[in-house]
Amino acid sequence: MKAIALCIGLCMANLSFAQTDLEDRDESFIVENNKNLLKIDIKEPFLQVAVKNCNDFKPAAFEGGAAAYKQLLRKYMYTYLNSDFYTLTGDFTFTLTIDATGKVTDVEGDPKVLNSDVFFDDMQYVVRRIKKSWSPALCNGQPVKSEMKLKMNFSSMSADM
Repeated sequence: MKAIALCIGLCMANLSFAQTDLEDRDESFIVENNKNLLKIDIKEPFLQVAVKNCNDFKPAAFEGGAAAYKQLLRKYMYTYLNSDFYTLTGDFTFTLTIDATGKVTDVEGDPKVLNSDVFFDDMQYVVRRIKKSWSPALCNGQPVKSEMKLKMNFSSMSADM
């Protein structure tokens, strides 16, 4: 009987201390974590802007083709885009400028929306992180600067974690 009374007493004491611990905690240290879940759909084929006054134009190409670039770009976007600063929904078009050596020198995005400047800066960073070069476009057998258009659809959902 004494053992049962001791067990009940210990349980009651434990519960009473647990309640005061919850009541005494400092609320200033509670942090709400919001996470944006991002879905990216990169459309194929990529559109190549032809060079004017060129009879024999061959578009720029990525090693492994458009599907390899699409997969690599998506991977880098999920890794490096800081989507906590913006919520993306809708269609965007990015124009990659590929110089005569096969390096991406510029990335421009459309349309301009709220906080799109931060997003477009992040996209420039993402594209420049890809170390593989393109084979440059050829005009009459000579490498030339060209532009590649990528169409993407974004869907964002904000969730509390």
